[in-house]
Amino acid sequence: MEKLYLVTDIPGYAPQIGRLLSMMNYARYTTLSAVKGLGVEELDALTDPGSNSIGMLLLHFAAVEHAYQALTFEGRELNDQDAAEWGPALDLGEKGRASIHGHELDYYLERMQTVRNRTFEWFKTVDDDWLAQEQPFWRGRPANFHFMWYHVFEDEINHRGQIRLIRKRLGGHYRA
Repeated sequence: MEKLYLVTDIPGYAPQIGRLLSMMNYARYTTLSAVKGLGVEELDALTDPGSNSIGMLLLHFAAVEHAYQALTFEGRELNDQDAAEWGPALDLGEKGRASIHGHELDYYLERMQTVRNRTFEWFKTVDDDWLAQEQPFWRGRPANFHFMWYHVFEDEINHRGQIRLIRKRLGGHYRA
């Protein structure tokens, strides 16, 4: 917490990786602040029939991070087991609404933390040169692992905005 606002080295990690993880930590901190105190009803609330719930978005964060672990660290696409476990959270929409509901906040936070812990363990196994590795990405354009992991927390930041909007529409308040 004392280094929350510092994009800096983290002991045990290569310098650029530590800085990347610093940014991921801050993004997660603000996400946790945005959902603090929510109950099942608020986590499951839909602002309209086609919307995503806060709970769906929280599980989406874990699913995206898991997908990028597979892609960047394991060099693979999601398999059938991954798709069964994470598909609705990755796709959101109708699939998510059908299967992601009825959980306490701790359920989502534990899933997110379990995936995050694995991310931190994976990052101990690579160096800064690994971040520069490129491979075809969206629309066949090249991307490096640094961009891909930036996208993991950029996606969280984007959807956190949705969470704050949903919470506001539900009449709740949050602390940034």
